[in-house]
Amino acid sequence: MDGSESRLIRSGTPEFRRTTVALAAAGFSTFAVLYSVQPLLPIFSEDFGVSPAESSLALSLPCALLAVALLVVSPLSEVFGRKPVMLASLFASAALTIVAALMPGWHGFLALRALAGLAASGLPAVAMAYLSEEMDTRAIGLSMGLLVGGNALGGMTGRLIAGVFADHAPWRLGIGVIGALALLAAVAFWRALPPARNFTAHPMRWREVPATFGQHFRDAGLPWLFAEPFLLMGGFVCIYNYIGFRLLEPPFSLSQTAIGAIFVVYLAGTASSTVTGEIASRLGRRRVLWLAITVGLVGILMTLSDNLLVVIGGIVVVTVGFFGAHSVASSWVGRRALRDRAQASSIYLSLYYLGSSVLGTAGGWAFAHGGWPGVVAFVGGLYGIALAIALRLARLAPLPQAGR
Repeated sequence: MDGSESRLIRSGTPEFRRTTVALAAAGFSTFAVLYSVQPLLPIFSEDFGVSPAESSLALSLPCALLAVALLVVSPLSEVFGRKPVMLASLFASAALTIVAALMPGWHGFLALRALAGLAASGLPAVAMAYLSEEMDTRAIGLSMGLLVGGNALGGMTGRLIAGVFADHAPWRLGIGVIGALALLAAVAFWRALPPARNFTAHPMRWREVPATFGQHFRDAGLPWLFAEPFLLMGGFVCIYNYIGFRLLEPPFSLSQTAIGAIFVVYLAGTASSTVTGEIASRLGRRRVLWLAITVGLVGILMTLSDNLLVVIGGIVVVTVGFFGAHSVASSWVGRRALRDRAQASSIYLSLYYLGSSVLGTAGGWAFAHGGWPGVVAFVGGLYGIALAIALRLARLAPLPQAGR
């Protein structure tokens, strides 16, 4: 065992537990801040007098700015270090969320939401790079799954709190509470995350940045892996963006609290990401990715039913499939990129959030012109393309390093 291997964090150690707690808290904060507005889109449409597609900008705009900023922030982490960049991101996005809750006008609210998305860009790609550098090979699948699980828990909690407050108190109070929880998560991250052992800061030559990004597109597998989050996250967000509009109407006629409670199914995503990440570490990512996407496709079709239990079951199945696929694909990027992993992670996550923004809003046009069947057709097409890519990746020749 050489010196670098001895410094890696192994599963079951105190450092492993501290790292997973810290990054789960960070994932919780980021997803709670970003996605808490999702069950409120019908309320925004009514309160501010905007269309469903326009109301989705409260989610799409911060995701779009986050997607672009990721490409700049990840090189900065090579200079200033992983933990300082992530810590600044968590505190800034939480503070901006609290301020946004106080903004009375639609355009001012959108501007602060956009700034919160910009601030949040310092966490996702840098966290993936941190895990790829610091974790032992046999621990990375589980640790990445726990990070994604923290995302799922944050998304569920943020949506649930927002939905409950929308029925029983001003929705702005719910957003403020979410900002406060995000601040607490930032403090937990600051206290728990161990310092990096395998990271060496180096000055960034900005003229060389395009080349460091471009090298990843010369790999036989990474460009296909980068396409997956755009398609999968875009489709997943479409389901969650517009299912609330459907469930408010007959034959369901649910309240905002009931719709918010449905987001408890995000717990299934927490379990799915962790379990699927562990299975992929054992069986190989190429054998697991396409199966997780197929599960998501089945759930999408289930939401066509007029039976509420079947629709909820479909949302559960979509959530399980999406988070499982995301856990596998994101860890695969971290293992396949042999250098400049923060940049590789930032490309992956930039397309992840760009899919959320662009396709999430495009789904509003599908809903306006085709109702819920239009959304299902749109999302089913996205997942069908993602499945074809996953089957191609299953035939990809691995690099000399095992499992890549």
